[in-house]
Amino acid sequence: MSITLLWQPPAARVKRANITRFSEYANKHCATGVTDYPGLHDWSINHPEEFWKAIWDFCGVIGDPASNRVLSNGEQMPGAEWFPDATLNFAENLLRYADERCALISRLENGERRTLSYAELRQQVAQLAAAFKARGIQRGDRVAAFMPNILETVIGMLAASSIGAIWSSCSPDFGINGVLDRFGQIEPKLLLACDGYYYNGKVIDVSERLRAIVEKIDSIRTVVIVPVLGRQEALALKTTVELFDDFLTSCNTAELQFEALPFNHPLYVMYSSGTTGVPKCIVHGAGGTLLQHLKEQRLHVDLQRDDVFYYFTTCGWMMWNWLISGLASGATLLLYDGSPFFPRPEALIDMIDEENISIFGSSAKYIAALEKADVKPKESHQLTRLKTILSTGSPLSHESFRYVYRDVKEDVCLSSISGGTDIVSCFALGNSCLPVYEGELQCRGLGMAVEIWDAAGNSVVGEKGELVCTAPFPSMPIYFWHDVDNAKFRAAYFEQYSNAWSQGDYGEVTEHGGMIIHGRSDAVLNPGGVRIGTAEIYRQVAKIDEVLESICVGQDWQDDVRIVLFVVLREGVSLTGELRNRIRQTIRTGTTARHVPDVVMQVADIPRTISGKIVELAVRNVIHGRPVKNTDALANPLSLKLFENLAELE
Repeated sequence: MSITLLWQPPAARVKRANITRFSEYANKHCATGVTDYPGLHDWSINHPEEFWKAIWDFCGVIGDPASNRVLSNGEQMPGAEWFPDATLNFAENLLRYADERCALISRLENGERRTLSYAELRQQVAQLAAAFKARGIQRGDRVAAFMPNILETVIGMLAASSIGAIWSSCSPDFGINGVLDRFGQIEPKLLLACDGYYYNGKVIDVSERLRAIVEKIDSIRTVVIVPVLGRQEALALKTTVELFDDFLTSCNTAELQFEALPFNHPLYVMYSSGTTGVPKCIVHGAGGTLLQHLKEQRLHVDLQRDDVFYYFTTCGWMMWNWLISGLASGATLLLYDGSPFFPRPEALIDMIDEENISIFGSSAKYIAALEKADVKPKESHQLTRLKTILSTGSPLSHESFRYVYRDVKEDVCLSSISGGTDIVSCFALGNSCLPVYEGELQCRGLGMAVEIWDAAGNSVVGEKGELVCTAPFPSMPIYFWHDVDNAKFRAAYFEQYSNAWSQGDYGEVTEHGGMIIHGRSDAVLNPGGVRIGTAEIYRQVAKIDEVLESICVGQDWQDDVRIVLFVVLREGVSLTGELRNRIRQTIRTGTTARHVPDVVMQVADIPRTISGKIVELAVRNVIHGRPVKNTDALANPLSLKLFENLAELE
C-alpha cells in the first residue's frame, strides 16, 4: 500500500527544535551516540534511568532528587517506583516564572476576555493558597472544581497543589449524578464552583444543580463560587459559601510557600468514562505527571517560551490537565470556554489569528466537522504564527490529514496523538523533526516501550493488534481511590497480559516507526472471526459528503456477528437506497468486502461522553436489549432511545 508523505520539516526548524537540543544533551552527558529519532527512542527505553534523569536535568525540574536513585523495582509492573527519594512541588514547577509575560488568556463564548501575567498568576495563587489554609485545607485533602475552563480554575488547581491538596475537576455540563458519581467517592472538603456558563448562544444557570450536589456530598465544608454569569450574590447553601474575589482576599497573604512533597504525592484524581458503571477514580502522582508532560510538551510538541498554546478542552477531560502543564515551559496558554462552532464554524480559526496562536489542539471530530462545514482557513485567515496542529480523542482520518494540508496550512506539523486519562499523557505523539504521513501518528513517545502484540503476545510490525507498554513509565497511576490491594487497578490494565500494560487500543506499528490507531479494542468488530477496527470504517464513511458523523457496532446474528452502521446526515438529507449503496461501495472500495456493513441506518443523533467521544459499547448494549449502566456519563443520554427496538435489527 502506498504511503502518502504530506509534510517534511524544514532544516531550520529541525535545527532549533527542543528535541534536537535534547539529543545533543543526551549525547554529551550520557554518551548515547544516537543520530536519529529511532536511535533516541531505543536508548530511552533501554536505559530508562539515564533517560528520565536526563529529562529531569534538561527540563530544569525544581526539586531535590536527594539521591542518585531514579528507579526502584524497575522489573515490576505495577510496582516500580520512580525517584523514590526525591521531593518536589508540582505548582512550584508551573510557577517558576514570575515576570510580566502573559501566562493566561481566558475567553468566553460571550466575548469576555481576561488575561494574567506570570507575576499576577503567582500572586493570586498565593492569595488562594493562604485562604485554603485558613479554612483548614491541608496536605492530602481533596479540592474539587465544578468549573468552566477559565482563569480561576487554573488558580484553584495551582493553589491546591502548592499546599499538597489533591485536585479533581468536572466541567459544569455534567449532570448531578455524573458529579456525585465522581466527587462523592473522593469526599472533597472544598468545592470551587461556577454559577453557570455560556454554550452555543445559551446562558446556562447551574445553581440548582450546584445546590443538589452540595446537599448530597456531606464532606463539603466550603463552597467558593465564581460568578461567571455576573451574579454577585452567593447562593444560599447548607454550608459556608463565599464569592471567589472575597475568598481570595479574606486573609493576609503570606509569601507563596511550596510544600516539599514526595515524588509520588497524589496530584490529581481523574475518572474513567463511567459508561459501564460508576467511574473509576484514577490517582496520578505529581512527579510522574510533571516529568511526562515536560517531556511531551518540550520535546514532542516543541513548546517554547514565546508560543501561544491552545487546546480545545473542558475541565472534565484530561487534555485540560495536560494543557495547564504548559505553564512549566513559560508559554502563554489560551483558555476558551464555549461552543467551538458559535457563532459560526470559523470561531476558533478566528481566534488563531486574533491571539497569534502557534500551537493549536483539538479533537479529530472537530477537524472533520470543519471540513464538513466547508471551512477553508487557507483562503480566509492569515494563520501566520501557526506551526503545529494537535489532534486527539479519536483516530484522525486520512481525509482529515489531507484536509489540513489542502485547506488549512501547508507548512504545519500535524500531530495526531494518542494516550488517555489512565496515564494523563500519551503513548504515541508528534515530532516537529519527523515527516507527517497520511493517517499516521508520527512516533512512539520517548521513554514509552510501546508495542503492538498479536493474539499470542508476539510483538508485530505492519500487523494489527493490541497496544501494550512493556516497561514502567513515570505517569502510570499511583493507585485507584478506595481500591483494596490494587485489585481494580490490576484488572484494568494487567488482566490481558500480566507482564505488560494493556491500553485497550487496537492499532499497528508502521514500517517506518509511526503508528495507526484503529479504534478501541472493546469496540473491534469480529464478523466471521476477522478483527476489524471501527476507525477503518469511519475513515471511509467520512468521504461521503452527506454524512456528518457515524457509529458502527457489531450485532450478534445467526451464530456470528454482523456490522451495523448508523449515520447522521446533513439537514434535509434522507438515507435513500442510492446513498446507502454509495456508502457501502465506498467502504468496499477503500477496505475489503468484510468491512461492508450488513445494515445501514439513519439516526438523528449519536451518544457521546461529555468529553465528546462516541460510545460504541453503549449502542451495542442497547441494540441487544441490555442496560446501559451509567447514562450520567453521557452528554446526550436521550439519544440512546434512538437505538431501542429497531425493527430493521430484529
